[in-house]
Amino acid sequence: MALVRDATAAPSMHNAQPWRFQYSRRNRAFHLRADLRGALPHSDPVLRALHIGCGAALMNLRVAVAHEGWQATTRVLPDPSDPMLLASVTLTGPLGDEDDPAALYPAVHTRHSSRYPFAETEIPMSVRTALVDAADQEHVSLSFASGWHLQSVLDLAREGEARNLTDAGAAADLDRFTRRADDTRPATEGVPEYAFGPRRRIGKAPMRDFAGGKSIPGRATADFETSPHLALLSTSRDRPVEWLRTGQAVERVLLRATLEGLAASFVTQALEWHDLRWPLRDPMSGMAYMQMVLRLGYGPPGTRTPRRPVQDVLDIEP
Repeated sequence: MALVRDATAAPSMHNAQPWRFQYSRRNRAFHLRADLRGALPHSDPVLRALHIGCGAALMNLRVAVAHEGWQATTRVLPDPSDPMLLASVTLTGPLGDEDDPAALYPAVHTRHSSRYPFAETEIPMSVRTALVDAADQEHVSLSFASGWHLQSVLDLAREGEARNLTDAGAAADLDRFTRRADDTRPATEGVPEYAFGPRRRIGKAPMRDFAGGKSIPGRATADFETSPHLALLSTSRDRPVEWLRTGQAVERVLLRATLEGLAASFVTQALEWHDLRWPLRDPMSGMAYMQMVLRLGYGPPGTRTPRRPVQDVLDIEP
């Protein structure tokens, strides 16, 4: 159960937690399945974000298994006839001399999305290189937007956010997975009001308004960074296997960033609109399919958000 608790500390869009695990004692194997309770029918109609969230949970499971001293074989989409079976992780024996990715484990439960302002401080090149390498280990490309491309990404994120605030379907997805202080629904999923972060007064950081444009009494305002650091992750193709790779790369990058003292939040507004996703790419860099945008920087650590109890997401078989 502890390994699955570690896995479910992963991020997912709107903290929807779109995963379910099965463990076979006989085979010493975990199976990761898509849980459509965590689907976002309007914002994620093809389940791309669902696969990315499950990929992040898969990465955490791989980290936790290695931390416990086990070597494991991971297969993604192991059964073509069962597309909701996203991955299997089979424990094969004691861990050898190579302990990657066990070294990332200290960040598993300290990594949280931070919706607070970050300092106007450069990220050292050595740290940037470490994050690029982390993504590359999962066969995903990471680059930092700059110049005209950075401004283009900011403009597209702003356009996506404006659409989300006026679109009934996007509003329904957000309402389902946000929790106001007076909400009586169980606090086991979604983004609670205390984790919305302050409203932006000035600055260019592309922040999602989890309040959906609604006023929240007592909610603070803050000045955000004027030159945010945005890391873009892309793949050469755009299939479920690439989405799962992206999720693993995103979580590996976030865990490395946490160990390096960086905070992070997600910038997915433009990715949720088909006509905005393609222009996110930098055509000069050879990017193909944009899968994720991360905002990185030095600032307050994020606020812990709720998770479903392990017994609600884990089935144990003989």
